[in-house]
Amino acid sequence: MLITLFLASFCQAQSEIIFVRQGAIGNGTSWSDATGNLTAALEQATAGTEVWVAYGTYKPTATGDRNASFKVKDGVKLFGNFNGTETSIEQRSNTASASILSGEIGQPGQADNSYNVVFMKNVSENTVIDGFVITAGNANSPATEGQKTRCGGGMFVDGENGSSKPTISNCEFRNNLGRDGAAVYNNGRKGESSPSFINCIFKANEAGLDGGAIYNDGRLKGKSNPSLTNCLFERNMGTYGGAICNATEDGTCNLTLENCVFNENAAYLRGGAVFSLNGDEKCYLELMNCKFTANYPDDQNMIFTTTASRESAYKVGN
Repeated sequence: MLITLFLASFCQAQSEIIFVRQGAIGNGTSWSDATGNLTAALEQATAGTEVWVAYGTYKPTATGDRNASFKVKDGVKLFGNFNGTETSIEQRSNTASASILSGEIGQPGQADNSYNVVFMKNVSENTVIDGFVITAGNANSPATEGQKTRCGGGMFVDGENGSSKPTISNCEFRNNLGRDGAAVYNNGRKGESSPSFINCIFKANEAGLDGGAIYNDGRLKGKSNPSLTNCLFERNMGTYGGAICNATEDGTCNLTLENCVFNENAAYLRGGAVFSLNGDEKCYLELMNCKFTANYPDDQNMIFTTTASRESAYKVGN
């Protein structure tokens, strides 16, 4: 038994890849000996490890514990959308069935789902999540602002008292709920949360309060300066910021959007696409080749921003 465990550990160290396939019962050293436990694989992974996940649906717990999340450590690279035969990341097919990370851990319906499907804390640019559908998170607790049980149903990126700058690419966030930032909450309070999103889709996420898809929090002298490239926001809903809400106060929140599309997002009050709670003098928006169509209450060429009185608006080009 000890020899077997040693050999497995040695092989893992040599390959620096953990293989995960839904329903598998192996030790994760190859596709033929894959593990079915993604949560355990992420616990085992260390900086430099790649975790390869075949198509299927994965849940962070089998116990119904709403606090359970897929926790991605600093320097770990999590790749999905494999069919289970590949020998390189480049061999993944865009037409393969999806690798789904789901918060649906309890009874049917979202009331008892995971508060956060994915959680990262103080992770560097070397941390990667690529090729997943992230769905059915529900951060609906009445906790105070910035707490992960009320923010970021799909993903909570925590940079408090440190820094988080992961890269999230080729992912779809859909049907997540939360009080703030239903799909993603970037918590830069007392620190920095500035992830990069590339080729991502945010669809049908709904916040009970602000940031239907994303909430960028740079308050308490923190920073939240995310960048989004080639991303689609469609049919997300929130009170302020149907797609994105930014909050700064005494901190910094600079948002970069390049080649992004905002379509049919809706806010109950202001900012169908993007809304800045503390105004453009506190949150600088850099937009390049972005398109805004049918967002409510904004018209096609408007993003609402605000001072403390929540009154001002300014135009951006398509």
